Parts: sequence; structure tokens; C-alpha cells
Amino acid sequence: MDVQVSALGAVIGLVLAIFLIFKKIPPVYALFSGALIGGLLGGASLTETVSLMNEGAQGIVTAVLRILSAGVLAGILIESGAASSIAQTIIKKLGHSKALFALALATMLLTAVGVFIDIAVITVAPIAMAIAFKTNMSRTAILLAMIGGGKAGNIISPNPNTIAVSEAFNVPLTNVMLAGVIPAIFAVFATYFIAKRLMLKGSPISETELSEEEHSVPSFGKAIVAPLVAIILLSLRPIAGIAVDPMIALPLGGIVGIIVMGKFSSVTAYTISGLNKMSGVAVLLLGTGTLAGIISNSTLGDVLVSGIQTMGLPAYMLAPISGIFMSAATASTTSGAAVASSVFSQTLLKAGISNIGGAAMVHAGATVLDHLPHGSFFHATAGSVTMDFRERLKLIPYESLIGLIITVVSTLIFGVFNLFS
Repeated sequence: MDVQVSALGAVIGLVLAIFLIFKKIPPVYALFSGALIGGLLGGASLTETVSLMNEGAQGIVTAVLRILSAGVLAGILIESGAASSIAQTIIKKLGHSKALFALALATMLLTAVGVFIDIAVITVAPIAMAIAFKTNMSRTAILLAMIGGGKAGNIISPNPNTIAVSEAFNVPLTNVMLAGVIPAIFAVFATYFIAKRLMLKGSPISETELSEEEHSVPSFGKAIVAPLVAIILLSLRPIAGIAVDPMIALPLGGIVGIIVMGKFSSVTAYTISGLNKMSGVAVLLLGTGTLAGIISNSTLGDVLVSGIQTMGLPAYMLAPISGIFMSAATASTTSGAAVASSVFSQTLLKAGISNIGGAAMVHAGATVLDHLPHGSFFHATAGSVTMDFRERLKLIPYESLIGLIITVVSTLIFGVFNLFS
């Protein structure tokens, strides 16, 4: 549709959406409202605005379908106890002497195999609290270890944010996952060293906070089958030229895994749980699509590119900056990555940035400020270790630093040196 909205209208719409999210309006309705007002104030008629919103939402439907299918794998990993088994095994193998590194690595692996980052933190948290109590570590240190590991795993996972970015830049999902491997490695080690400095800072864990419940979990060998099958199927494209769509690979991995674990009788309950976890994200992404439809058909991209050029910055800086800005606006890696990639992908490609480079840098940028208090991640992670609001706020600079390290490494690889493009 050949309609262009003014940059001012697009910005007002975005700011309005952020304001409504802060006011606890359901994010999808906040995004709808921001898109509608932004289009109207940007010079489009009501009919044109609705058409742009529909166009934006339609552009994200493919990613939504893949995200819903990923719910099969996620539900099976979480509800079967496979996620807990993977986390417990890693932590036991590394031992209490390397507890912070073990917590970061365990959370990284859980998110890397397809568990939502907040669910991964919640899964590892009971183990982390028990270790913290025995070793006199603060809850600040253990939570940062889990969050940093989760951020590292999130950029190499088949999670909704990675799927959304791969769709927007038309890059195979496995390529986007591989693009995050080196930044993720840097992030895990950075997380460990930062968390070590916080071992005695913050409140301690009391014995009354520890969970006494013990659930039977499958062996590590059986638990790892589901994500392993999914990753092997996704890897067939770059390795053998056989394209297995994530819509097939992710649920198939989950089904094979549940059969190996001997829990196929629970497949309905597990997949329903996974669908419930993914449906909220899917609906939210449709909301981000409506706002993206307005912004992508506005002059905002041109204004930002001109601003970057005026400051003497290279064109590729638009990728990480847009990811950072949109993750701050939505307090979500998924929404931030989805909006930034769908809005600025064509602008970046026209500027000569490669598909994989643009996807990797936008994705990395979306990890910098995705934990702000107007999002659910902030509160879910605080609740996982019973941390109060004030103490949780003090963690923001450290987790932002970890996201920034991911972004700097990714920008050096795909922007400054233009490797692997």
C-alpha cells in the first residue's frame, strides 16, 4: 500500500504505546492504540491506517505460526521435567566451587534448546537458592548469573525472538542461531566474572525460602533427546541442503523426546501447556506487527539513517541501535527484535548490510534493555528468587552491561569486520 506516515506520527504512536504499557494496559492493546494514533497523526486516513496495521500484522503471521509450533517442544521440555534434569546435571557436574558459572551455563543451555528465558530462570532458581544458602552467596549474584546465561542462550535458541528476526531478514533460523554463538560465549564468561563481584552484595538466602519439594525427572540422556533432534533437523539445511522448516523440526523434536522419556500418554497435557505459554507471545507479536506496519511505512527509518550519518556513524549502527531502542520500548527481547527487524530490515539491506549481519546485530541489540520494569521479565525473575523491587532495580545496570557486551561483539563481527556475511 503506497501510503507514507510522517516520522513524527510514528514516534508519537510508539511513545503512546510505551506510555500505555507503563500504565499496565495489556501490551497488545497498547500497541494497537499506538499504531492507530500514530497512523492518524502521521497523515494517513482511518482506512489507510487500518490497512497499514493489517499489512504489518500479516507480515508477522509466518513467524507466529512457527512460534506456536515451538510450543510443543517448550511444553514437553518444561512439563516432563527434562528442563530441570538438564539444569541439575550441569550444576552437579561443575560442582559448588564453580556454582555461578554452572548456573549461567545451565540457564544458557535451557534457553538455547527452546525454553523461554524467564521460564529457564524460574526452573533453575530453586537449585540456585539452595546453592546460595550453602555457600553464603547473595541472591543478587545468583540471579545475575541466571539472567546473563539466559541472555546468552536466547540469541542462539529457536525461541520466538530468533524466529521473528529470521523471518524479517529472510535468513534460515539455524544461521541466526549460529550468528549468536561467539557473542553468547563472551556473554557467559562476562556474566561469571560480574556475578563473582556481587557474591557478597545484596540480601542472603534464608533457609525458610528453600523449596523442599523434589520431583522425579528423566535422566539427562533422555532429557536431551528432544532438543537434540530438533537442532539436528534444523541443521540439515546448512549441512546437507535439506530444508526442514522450524514448524516441523521443533514439534517433531518434542514428540521424539516424549516417546524416549516414556511419557507419551501425557503429550496432550504437555502440548496444551506449551501452547498456553506461546499463545501470549503470539498475540503480542500480532500487536507489534500492527505498530511495525505504521513505522515501516513512515519516514522514521530515513530520519534515523540521516541522523546516524550526521553523527558520522556507519550505516550498520542502525541495526544494534534499533534493537536497543525497541527492546527498551517494549521491555521484551521478542517484541523488540520483532519490531526492529520488521521495520528496519529493508532500510538496512538497502544500505548494503547483509541479511545475516543485519539479523544478528538487531537481535543482539534487543538483549540490552529487555529487562526494564515495565515488562514481565523484570517481575518474573525477581519473583523466582523472592527479590524485592528495590533490590531488583539495582541489577539493571549489570544485566544491561551483559547485553551490551553481546551487542558489541556482534557488531564487531558483522559490522566492523563484516565476517561470515
